[in-house]
Amino acid sequence: MCRHPVNGIGLDQIRPGLVPSLCRLCFPKEWKHPVTIGVMDAAERQRYSRQILFPGIGERGQEALARSHAVVVGVGALGSFHAAALARAGVGRITLIDRDYVEPSNLHRQWLFDEADAAEALPKAAAAERHIARINSGVLARGVVADLTPGNVSELLGDAGVILDGTDNFDTRYLINDFAVSRGIPWIYGAAVGSYGLTMPVIPGRTACLRCVYPDPPAGVQPTCETAGVVNVIVSAVASLQVADALKILCGRTDAVQPRITTMDVWNGGIRQIEMPVRDPECPACARREFPYLEERSRPPVSLCGRNAVQIHERERPIDLMKLQARLEPLGEVRANQFALRFFVPPYEMTVFPDGRAIVKGTSDTGVARSLYARYVG
Repeated sequence: MCRHPVNGIGLDQIRPGLVPSLCRLCFPKEWKHPVTIGVMDAAERQRYSRQILFPGIGERGQEALARSHAVVVGVGALGSFHAAALARAGVGRITLIDRDYVEPSNLHRQWLFDEADAAEALPKAAAAERHIARINSGVLARGVVADLTPGNVSELLGDAGVILDGTDNFDTRYLINDFAVSRGIPWIYGAAVGSYGLTMPVIPGRTACLRCVYPDPPAGVQPTCETAGVVNVIVSAVASLQVADALKILCGRTDAVQPRITTMDVWNGGIRQIEMPVRDPECPACARREFPYLEERSRPPVSLCGRNAVQIHERERPIDLMKLQARLEPLGEVRANQFALRFFVPPYEMTVFPDGRAIVKGTSDTGVARSLYARYVG
């Protein structure tokens, strides 16, 4: 563990005319180079025997998985399932990126976490890393408690064999898309809310990219887990399809990935698959090679999916959480660990991370969130 101080979705939003959308100081050295694995030993053969028997994977595919690196961006409902499934399948390296922490309302749908994680308010990336170590000690998992930004995207995603989308906002998805297209890295888009879900693979150079299908972020009010709720099985259904495509890619069977948009509704019934559109010859990303989401720029506070909260992420200097705890204790209830500090000032709750980022719960007003941050953090 690091000890340094440091959705809207819907077919109606697809491009008109288309048919239906740890800190850097302590990264282990082995993350700088691919894991080198030869022939599986007897224990590994036994562990993955049922997967090896499947003709689509086989022994060569299983060994390819052991040498591979998958990145999960967002370790919530979709991402926690991604992480567990990839680890159980024997993917050699898994990077887990998330800015948020575990709370009780997550537990009905975020498959990797338990009540102890919520009670400790552990960062999701850190909790996921711990659980994966228990699931499969042969997998090297790395939890990164951070936002994915233009400043760190190259370091965190640069040597990925595949990227899985477990995010809750389109800005981050467009950042993933710009980076993946610019580097030729496959990624799997996914989203779920209510009982409805959607997934789509993006294979640079072969399929349309996200901006071919969604040229701009969806406009207007969009359903979220907080406003529309979510049925837990739609999450596992969408995440399973994402992981299936990821395994094909990591096994070296990218040709088996079908360029289709899959939508489903587990409550009202119906699974629909349609062919993805051809690549847009005017697409800013995959046609014109313009990647504005990779440019460094000021990032305003954003409301978070699934809760009445705002994230403040403009501050970049490290914060000593223990000193901040001592300063805040006379003002209200404070809980702190090496990963985060939680400060309760009714009706608000503020979680501050070592990099200076904060989540202010109890408001969706960015002005109120800014004011609280300035008042208690500085």
